[in-house]
This record gives sequence, C-alpha cells and structure tokens, in this order.
Amino acid sequence: MTITYRAGTIEDSHSVFQVFIRTIMEYGARMNVMAVTGGDDPQVLESLWKKRKPMFDYLATAAAQFWVAELDGEVIAYARSIEHDGMQELTEFFVLPGQQSGGVGGELLSRAFPKTGARYRTVIATLDERALYRYMKMGMYGRFPFKYFFRKAERVDLKTDLKIEPLQLELYMQDINRIDQELINYTREGLHRWIMTSRDGFIYKRKGEIVGYGYVGSSSGPFALLDENDFPAVLAHAESLMAEGEADFGAQTPLINTKAIRYFIQRKYQIDSFSAIFMSNVPFGKFENYLCFSPEFFM
Repeated sequence: MTITYRAGTIEDSHSVFQVFIRTIMEYGARMNVMAVTGGDDPQVLESLWKKRKPMFDYLATAAAQFWVAELDGEVIAYARSIEHDGMQELTEFFVLPGQQSGGVGGELLSRAFPKTGARYRTVIATLDERALYRYMKMGMYGRFPFKYFFRKAERVDLKTDLKIEPLQLELYMQDINRIDQELINYTREGLHRWIMTSRDGFIYKRKGEIVGYGYVGSSSGPFALLDENDFPAVLAHAESLMAEGEADFGAQTPLINTKAIRYFIQRKYQIDSFSAIFMSNVPFGKFENYLCFSPEFFM
C-alpha cells in the first residue's frame, strides 16, 4: 500500500471535507471539546456539507497550493494555502487519525506551504500539540488565541455617530484596501468579492470618511474598524440585523480585541468550547481592531 501525492482540484471538495470532519471530530474527542455539534449524525453532516460547500469550493479554486495524499484511491490527508499581497496563509492541514505521525504531514506541508518570498506566513491553528510543534519548527509562533462568542440575537439600540451603509465593493474597494493595509498589512480583493456572495457587507462612515467595514450573515465576519471603540455600535447593528430573522449572531474574536469582548460580556454572550490560535512568522497587524472570518479557516 503506497501513499501518493497529487495536486487537489475542486472535484476533491467533498473528499477533503470528509477528512476535515473525521479529523476535527477525533481532535474534539481527544481535547474534550465540541468540535462539531451533532457531528455523529449523518443528517447533520449532510446539512453542514451543504453550508460549507461554497467555502470548500472557493478554497479549492483560490488556493496557491492544494495537495492531497491518497491511499488506495482514498484521500487520507490534505493541505492548502492561499496568498494575498505578500501574505501566505495555511488555510487547512488535516491528516486522518491512524495516518498521522507517518510522514504524510511533512510531505504535504512541503508542497502546500513552501517557503516563498512572502513577508508574512500565517496559520490559524488548533491546540493540537503535534501540529503546534510542527509549526513552531517552521518558524511560526503564537500571537493570540481566538474564541467564538455567540447568542440568540436581539435588537440592540445603541447611539452612535457612525453612518452605516450597504457595502458596494466596486465603489469602495480602494477604501477597503486602505483599511486592510492599515490593520492587517495586506490587501485581498478576491476574498472580499467571494464573501459578498454569501454575506451582507456594510461600510461604517464618520464625517463622510469610511472608517471600517463588516459582513453579517448566518456566519459573520470579518469586521475591521480603524477605531476599536466603534465595535459596540457595529456589533449592536449586526446583532439587530440577525434578530430580524430570529437567528443567532456570533463572531470569531481575537482575545486581544477588548472592545468587542466587553460588548459580548455586557450582552451575556456564550463562548464556544473550541479554541484556536493565530500563528505567524513575525508579529504584524492591529488585530485588536479586527474580528475574523467565521469559521476560522482564514483571517
């Protein structure tokens, strides 16, 4: 039985999703956290696949590198990375339980996350010690943890001098790029265009100047604000929107974003048991002014 490696394609989306689910479920059981609620129910998994398919397809087509490992024609592991404006991010790296510690991971990472001329190399990692050790050997170090805060959305009235308008990307792309460059040090126009296909985008203005943006939907984020003191007003607006459909609202939150966390605590949000950590080759960015894309496959 020989393990083979090949470039992945969009036709592999369902296969790699299954690897992701099986791996993350095993990790959750090992760490005693709920990685996927109802993940042992086939109907729940089918529903989750329908929800996640657009993202897996996007990652397949947008990836700078996408590699799968196969054993007897079955995908047993995969890894892929994306690149934006001098940033290289490992979006996924999953090896099936039973196939780990056999060299498969190293082979995949050498292909999917090679050293390039990128200024920043990043990954949002689980707390699996083996993976963390591997990333640290590659020169990636932890910068801050993430937690997902959520609650049943309610209408929140909060006074603000911000003017909130629907985001028109073609009209405001230069402003979005300016904000991304200031807060996360790179631009990502293609990603913004894809996010707009499934989430409602908004811009936040003060005295006619665009000072932030955010995306709201069944999964929300990212949110980026030049002034972190605007997070309560922005989150109140997002929660109120989701309350119209009697849905939950939540955000993937760097635990250095104190203004957002204070809002969540005051509103009695719950904290998901699953944890992740942002790792990079060098410190950069102003992530106290930022809320991540959810689910946390990338920033």
